[in-house]
Amino acid sequence: MIKGVLFDMDGLILDTEKLLSRFWCESAQSFGYPMTPEHVLGIRSLSAKYSAPHLRSIFGEDFDYDAVRARRIELMNAYIAENGVELKPGIHSLLDYIDRSGLKCAVCTATDSQRTKRYLSSVDILDRFDELVCGDMIARGKPMPDTYIQGAAILGLEPKECIALEDSPNGIESAYQAGCKVVMVPDLSQPDDELRKKLIGVCRTLADVAEVIEQAK
Repeated sequence: MIKGVLFDMDGLILDTEKLLSRFWCESAQSFGYPMTPEHVLGIRSLSAKYSAPHLRSIFGEDFDYDAVRARRIELMNAYIAENGVELKPGIHSLLDYIDRSGLKCAVCTATDSQRTKRYLSSVDILDRFDELVCGDMIARGKPMPDTYIQGAAILGLEPKECIALEDSPNGIESAYQAGCKVVMVPDLSQPDDELRKKLIGVCRTLADVAEVIEQAK
């Protein structure tokens, strides 16, 4: 029986993956590294513990991950301060369904607590989630299963009692390995055949997720 819904944030609730891609590239290029959007796809939802060695394997061991990331955050914060963040379609209708159904819900994100709260507060939905599990709250981030194991536990549930909503392969791997039932809402990429084997559904927008939850109950 499904008792909880676990949400990724970037690219799932918020239309921020396009910003992450843009500003990772701008930052890296300012340091002389030829990063492209294709490189950024490979680090979606990854914690620094895993994204840093991944990028060094591409650009060399001298890739200054901390400096590039800090500049990316600076650029992205400046953009968001001026323009705000956009919600992905269907989030309000899905949260309304969750409220009506008596389901618990949590955000499970690789983003740190401070920025997670700031982003969700800026679009007035922070208080619609029961709990948050953020990147600075766990030792092993995505694609390891810890984020979603903790997400279920903090709601008082088992992972098998939770639907996990994700937009990226690394996030899907995390939720799948945790034992959640995983639904993909694609953002920058579509699932391939191997990824589909780990999903109970693929939805065009968050508005379509309620039907999948009903079927999984």
